[in-house]
Formats: sequence, structure tokens, C-alpha cells
Amino acid sequence: MSDAAQPTAAEVRAAASVLKAAIDRHLEAVERRSGEEGSAVYAAFEELAAAAEAYDEVLYEVHDEVTPFEIPSSDTLPAYTGPDEPGALSVLMRRDYTVAEPHRLLAQAQRIADLDPDVAGGDETGDREAVGSSLTAAVGVLFGEFEPDEIASRHREFGLSEGDSAVWVAAAEEPAEPGEWLSAPFDQVDPELVICRFDVSASFEDELDFDADDEADIEDDDAAGREDDRVVDALDDLDDGDDELERVDTGR
Repeated sequence: MSDAAQPTAAEVRAAASVLKAAIDRHLEAVERRSGEEGSAVYAAFEELAAAAEAYDEVLYEVHDEVTPFEIPSSDTLPAYTGPDEPGALSVLMRRDYTVAEPHRLLAQAQRIADLDPDVAGGDETGDREAVGSSLTAAVGVLFGEFEPDEIASRHREFGLSEGDSAVWVAAAEEPAEPGEWLSAPFDQVDPELVICRFDVSASFEDELDFDADDEADIEDDDAAGREDDRVVDALDDLDDGDDELERVDTGR
């Protein structure tokens, strides 16, 4: 970053003013809140978080100082304010994949297109051949042929590697009209209507790797210790009972 692009002390003061105003607006929204309605509070909260983050950033860049505030993570959801007895549910799902083995994905799609030319656009030979050479065409064939859950369970077979995934379950008073949201299915999700969410991420597993390895080492040490104890106990028993030992008949 060039010197001309660096923030100035005046920008730090401007960011501080924005933060102060955001604090006032957040407090006003909290004081005006009635009952369970919290949309205004949530909006003010998001504005306050953004202002605090902006101020913290320019403060550090200009003065090499930080604030004592912890900026909330954007992956948190506000408190649920939807109906106690929802009449309908919307399930929103995201699954990420890496195309780990493109040749495998192409081969699987080509096999499907050869068995059923309609999935590739018809009986034209060029359409079927495109499936085996174009990843975008192959993806369209696979995801058109299989349900998302089946692809998830067979992802290695299709040359895919799993990434993060998330499922949100949102409430609604009434079911949507047929075709009502198909043009923009993910644009009207109200975070305050999300009843529950389920996230899967490799980052969660990384946090547990160290503990799991340590636990395995401890279990191995414990097992070895128990084996040593059993050997010692057996030797003690032999020592204690030397006079009562009978001769073993080796001819039997």
C-alpha cells in the first residue's frame, strides 16, 4: 500500500465519530424495543459492529493502537423472534466441494449421458461428447441426475472432495405460493426466523486434532501401563505361591 493510500489522523477521528453515533443509535433502538420485536435492535447492532471494526482498523494503521472491543463474528444469528407454532418451514442448504479428480467427474457424467442421452440435451453425438470434456456440462448432468444427499454420500465416486456445509431451518406463518420465490430463493431469508442451524467445517476438526492425538497417546500409555501392571501382578503371584506349585506333566 502506498503512503497516499494510508489513512490519516483525520480519518481516525471521523471513524470515531461514526462509532459514537452508532453507539447512540444502538442504545436508542434498545430503549424503544417493545416485546419480542428486535429487528431495529439487530440492524443497529450490525451497524455498531461495522463501525467498531472500521475504527479499530484505522486506529491501528495510524497510531499502532487497538481497542478493547471484541468484534462479533458475522456468522452468528440474532435471537429467534418467529412464531411459536410455525405453519411452514424453509430449509436452506449449502454444501461446498472441490473438484479433486476432474477425470473421474467427467467419466461419471459421460457414463450417465451414454445410458440416457436426454440428460445431455438429446441424441446428438456432440452433446454427449461435450459432457465428457466440459466440467460445467458434467456437473449439470451429475446434479441433474442425483439428489444432493446422494452426491454427498458418493462424492468421492464423483471425484469431489467435501468442503464446509451449512443447513438453516427457518419458520414461516404460511407456506409460500407455488413459484413465489423461485426467481430469488435465497434473497428473502430473515435471520430472526431461523429456528436452528447445523454447520460442518474442517476448521472444527482441526481444532480437535491436537486433543485427539494427545488422547490417543494417553490411551496408549495407559494400556502399556496396565499391561506392565498385569505382568508384575502375575510375577508376584508366582513368587507368593512357589511352595504350592505342582509339577507340570509335559507328557500330556
